[in-house]
Amino acid sequence: MLAHNRIMVLHGVNLDQLGSRDPEHYGSLTLAQLEQHIAGWAAELELETRFFQTNLEGEFVEQLHHSRELADALILNPGAWTHYSWAIRDALEIAGLPTVEVHLSDVMRREEFRRVSVVGDLCVATVSGKGADGYREALELLQRRLAESAA
Repeated sequence: MLAHNRIMVLHGVNLDQLGSRDPEHYGSLTLAQLEQHIAGWAAELELETRFFQTNLEGEFVEQLHHSRELADALILNPGAWTHYSWAIRDALEIAGLPTVEVHLSDVMRREEFRRVSVVGDLCVATVSGKGADGYREALELLQRRLAESAA
């Protein structure tokens, strides 16, 4: 196992509704099924995953505050908070961990307000519009990043 291999995957508002929410944009997987896929891909990459989802912005911020104790890197899908939550942005900056922002849908081809990310400039990458596979790409990016920082 890698020395630095702990990835926390944080899902924000409304992501607990996956599977029933607009499958054209978000796919047909439930959140539990998505997390099973992510955990499987992570295991292939010798990464450990921890998952968190909430619809309460303050809980999301609190989880970010504790993330340095629990993880070496983050995958973040804040949902709609991506576009306006300065509190989440500040908490992510405080966490100071390598982070990949992931969106199931292609936010750049959707409504104008979805094209704005207040967290994107704090992230090492953004993966958008690749469905569940976007999380695999995020894991691969973070695996490389963690391996480079451990070398």
